[in-house]
Amino acid sequence: MENNNLNNVINDDLDNLEVDILDSVSDNLNSVVVDSLNDVDSDDLNSINDKLASEVDDALNNSDVNNNSNTINNVKYNDNNVNSNNNNNNNNNGLLEKYGENFTAREYVTNPAIGREEEIKQLVLILLTPEKSGILVGKPGIGKTAIVEGLGYNIQRGNVPDALKGYSIYKLNTASLIGVMPGTNEPKIQMLLNEIRNREKLILFIDEIHTLMGGEDESLDFANIFKPGLDRGNIKIIGATTTEEYDRYILTDKAFVRRFQRVEVLEPTREHTVKIMMGTLPKLEYKTGAKMKYTPFIQEKIMTFIVDITSEYRRVYEFSARYPDISLTILQQAFSYAVFDNKKEVSIRDVKRAIENTKLVYPDVIKKELVRFNDEFSDIYRMETVQKLKGEVE
Repeated sequence: MENNNLNNVINDDLDNLEVDILDSVSDNLNSVVVDSLNDVDSDDLNSINDKLASEVDDALNNSDVNNNSNTINNVKYNDNNVNSNNNNNNNNNGLLEKYGENFTAREYVTNPAIGREEEIKQLVLILLTPEKSGILVGKPGIGKTAIVEGLGYNIQRGNVPDALKGYSIYKLNTASLIGVMPGTNEPKIQMLLNEIRNREKLILFIDEIHTLMGGEDESLDFANIFKPGLDRGNIKIIGATTTEEYDRYILTDKAFVRRFQRVEVLEPTREHTVKIMMGTLPKLEYKTGAKMKYTPFIQEKIMTFIVDITSEYRRVYEFSARYPDISLTILQQAFSYAVFDNKKEVSIRDVKRAIENTKLVYPDVIKKELVRFNDEFSDIYRMETVQKLKGEVE
């Protein structure tokens, strides 16, 4: 009982002593501020903070509770610690993870770069060359990004030279790197470079790399920031751009051209595009949960028809679409129609609806080709109609 009373008395005394010390600190702070402001001129502003800190230290060091009260000791540093922790949290969120996509950590259902072994080989040889990076140049929609995904696919499975094993490929969104980080006001691009310097076995993929180049068209002008790292060879970059934009933007910077070796990416042939379409089917089935009906022979026949109807002079010119992108778009639309109708299988009717409603092919071409479509797949139509009638009867 006496011990409890004694503890209460001690605690009350400590509380009162803390209040007295805080009052003393407050009075001293006020005094310092007043004295400092009376004497201050434009050259003495920085000395005020030093005087304030000194007064707080003196007040705390002269007290008997300096070692007994954590609350008093934390008064001076609390706000700074909170700000420091917030800044550390922001910095610890890697910009690569925040603004990039790791191609070597993806879950691949199938090889995303079917028939692009030669382009991938050229790219690998460039990346193995000291102080060189690669740039993929070709028409829109022909699969430049798929080639980089294919390299990530091969790295993931160890199908690359030993020197590239264990590397990560990050696709970087340069537009998201404009501006500064909240709290630090440090440019995002500079923070990214600092982060890259601390990373090993890293390859950056920058699509639309012409946006890095400075110029009168208000592009981001990051090229000069990357140049020192490219010179030292500790930053490896894969760029991608169209032929027109390469000629317009990249070729104007001779120093940048020296650091990048060009890989020409051609539009796939008709046969190659059919092969890509067949190889992409498992990926579409996985993503949509719907399966393409029919045997592989019938499936290939459908793919061939879609590829033929989207040949060069049948495409709407304004869209600038190319193989395989334009053909894959129609195939994806067929899957969308099946999913919309809550079906688990994509039928010939879904393919027909996708062709009928596409905006990528001229209307008069669609009208003519639908007649051929009905003739070519008439047997399948009759078979499915009979099956549907039997199901209704049962």
